[in-house]
Amino acid sequence: MNNSAKRTLKYLSLAVFGMFFFSFALVPLYDVFCEVTGLNGKISQSEEGASYESNTGRDLTIQFVSHNAEQMPWVFKPSEKIMKVKTGKYSNATFFVKNNTDKPMTARAVPSVAPSNANEYLKKLECFCFEEQFLAPGEEALLPVRFIFDSNMPESINNVALSYTIFDITNYNDMEMANHDGR
Repeated sequence: MNNSAKRTLKYLSLAVFGMFFFSFALVPLYDVFCEVTGLNGKISQSEEGASYESNTGRDLTIQFVSHNAEQMPWVFKPSEKIMKVKTGKYSNATFFVKNNTDKPMTARAVPSVAPSNANEYLKKLECFCFEEQFLAPGEEALLPVRFIFDSNMPESINNVALSYTIFDITNYNDMEMANHDGR
């Protein structure tokens, strides 16, 4: 192998190595990007608790929207499509889910907020989107969301849409192996 081929192989190896490690950095970079820009309505779990609550607040209309990702057979819908809340006060909502299949499934919900600038004023104390949801065949559940909008939210924001898309994340290969092992 001549020097030119060795040098090319060295650069290609370094490029592959760099791309491999860059792929692991993408998730934290995406989280930082979403936090800074408010893009995609990514929501973080609040640990501030009751100190966030205020006695002064204004009316706000919340619209709850649900979507099933492609190939997701569950029933998934908000218990209430529209809710009136006050900024600075904790509110509770629920989403109904039902596994319509004959096999156990695991799902994950991904949240989004519109308008995106409302995201920085939204704090969630509890949300089904923080965890995976497992349902047995035919099982149904009410999934909770406990949230508060900061009283400092701009007056120009009067309506907010909280949207959730639910995805099937069941690993059927693991389930088949467990069934073959007698578990």
